[in-house]
Amino acid sequence: MPAPEQLKSWWQGRRWRHDRGDTSIQMAIIFPFVLLATVAVIQASMWYYARQIALTAAREGLTAARSYESNPADGATRAREVLGRTAGDSLRGYSVFASSDGQRVRVQVSGTALSMIPGLSGLQITQSASGPVERWTVPGG
Repeated sequence: MPAPEQLKSWWQGRRWRHDRGDTSIQMAIIFPFVLLATVAVIQASMWYYARQIALTAAREGLTAARSYESNPADGATRAREVLGRTAGDSLRGYSVFASSDGQRVRVQVSGTALSMIPGLSGLQITQSASGPVERWTVPGG
């Protein structure tokens, strides 16, 4: 019967001989999932950033459209100015729509977020902002 030290060294030597290449196989299996998770996080960040750009443009347009003696066209123009400065490639193919019913005004910005996956179009984004139209009123009237 071999001594415990000899058994221990025999087992460790055998384990290392039979495990050659295991790390490479493990990385080949795990690495695609790591890459997929990384691309998903980046894509979600790009979608969120494009969404924030659209929302900022809609809010800026709303501020311009609801001010005293303004109209929805002023809001749409202001939203396009903001998009021209900030959208870049992050929000592509954007469009601005502004409307009013006399009491409230609404500015809507739509576009497409940049896609990290070649061959696939980006995610559609639509953000809007609405608020009451500013007007002069007479006390008690």
